[in-house]
Parts: sequence; structure tokens; C-alpha cells
Amino acid sequence: MKIVFATNNAHKLAEINDILGDGFEIVSLNDIGCHEDIPETGATLEENARQKTAFVAGKYHHDCFADDTGLEVEALNGEPGVHSARYAEGTDHDSEANMEKLLRKLGNNNNRKARFRTVISLILNGEEHQFEGRVDGTIAFERQGSEGFGYDPVFVPDGYDKSFAELGEEMKNRISHRARAVAKLAEFLKSR
Repeated sequence: MKIVFATNNAHKLAEINDILGDGFEIVSLNDIGCHEDIPETGATLEENARQKTAFVAGKYHHDCFADDTGLEVEALNGEPGVHSARYAEGTDHDSEANMEKLLRKLGNNNNRKARFRTVISLILNGEEHQFEGRVDGTIAFERQGSEGFGYDPVFVPDGYDKSFAELGEEMKNRISHRARAVAKLAEFLKSR
């Protein structure tokens, strides 16, 4: 089965191929000649993931899936949420600025509860399906570790005493929100 993953991130493509294994040909946006900036204007992760798959399916007529991920902090009413990658004003995917803003807004607040969520939208044979992966944890008072990306140095998953950045990529990929969402996607696709 050939299916488009609405990304050009080589790391994400390799991860998906490893999980899905034989029987699936996962191709990128570049592979289908899509070089446009796909809109992500939704108010939720679900809406953003759906926008990406609807764009690809509508314009390129391929079965496809897309993901959107956000960090949701309880004490900040779910911020940064859908704006996680662009949380700090005037930036785009500036992890340091985003973490700095997050830690500043939380200050000494003892409610550090947070969760990472990944939503995958799949359009297969014209039907949409969504899968969610979630990992609960807390926000550390300061950065810890140097591995990973994004908010990994400040996010400590429940059941661990180290941040994602300290646990390392292999461990993070086994327990992360994205891994959980992809596992649900894989189970669904393999059942088809």
C-alpha cells in the first residue's frame, strides 16, 4: 500500500517506515511533487492535522496522513497547545525562546502538570480517521539534558525522574506521544 506522509522530515519518515514495516510504501510531500506551504490555521491539533490531509488528498489525490503535536500545560490553560512551535512571539520553531517563555510564564507555580499530544489524521479511500497519542508529565523548573528537540529539556514524563532530553532519543521514541499515535495508526493500517 502506497501512502503519503504529509511531511518532508526525513527522521519522521524513517521512524514511520520502521514501525509500519513491509507492506507499506510511505512517501513524502517531495516525492509527490508537493512544495507548497500547507496551511495550519486550525484552533486545535485535530483541525491542523485534518487541514494537511485534506489539502494533500484534495490536490494530489493520494491516501495520506499528517500529524500535529502540542504541549499543553495545565496551569497555563492548555498553552502553548496548537501554538507550541511558535509560542514565543516573532519566532518560528525557536526552541530556546519557546522554553524561555514557558518557564517565565510558569514562574514558581507549583502546578507543573503538562501533557504532550500528537494527533494523526489519516485519509484512506476517501474516509478520515484520527489517532491520538498522549504522554502526561510535568514541566521542570529549569532545562535538563541536551538530547532531543523542542520542549524535551523541560518535559519530565510521568514515571521518570529525567526529562525527555536526558532519557535520550531511543527511550523517548518508545514512550512518546508520537510513538503512541503512530502505533495506533500502524495497528489500523495493518488491519486493513
